[in-house]
Amino acid sequence: MAFSSNSSEGPMAEINIIPLADVMLVLLIIFMVTAPQLSYPIDIDLPQRSETPPEQRLDPPEPIRLRIDGAGQVFWNDSPTPMTALRNMMEAEVQRDPGNQPTLEIDASEDSEYGVLAKVLAEAKNAQMLKIGFVKK
Repeated sequence: MAFSSNSSEGPMAEINIIPLADVMLVLLIIFMVTAPQLSYPIDIDLPQRSETPPEQRLDPPEPIRLRIDGAGQVFWNDSPTPMTALRNMMEAEVQRDPGNQPTLEIDASEDSEYGVLAKVLAEAKNAQMLKIGFVKK
């Protein structure tokens, strides 16, 4: 509000709306520029409903517990196993039922070497094991 210096006329009761109009125009321009960017479609491939009934799932076999201790010794279900025999044992487990493989649960101690774990993972990959998990006990 503006006040007049002439006291006989009283206060001038006019509102200056020019700054208000400037702010509104700036906001309008900002919304007009940003609105088209928000309307681009996103392509999503959703699964389609199949007409075939779901296949009967078998119960998963017992997981294989593979433990690596600090000395680099590997234990297959709590029995010591040499590194050279791991691949044959893993391939035998995979060949029993390739569609329903057991989970390989690897428990590496904190003071074990990474190289031993890398060799175990390489053997599991070469044996075509698909289900590999890490556990901490």
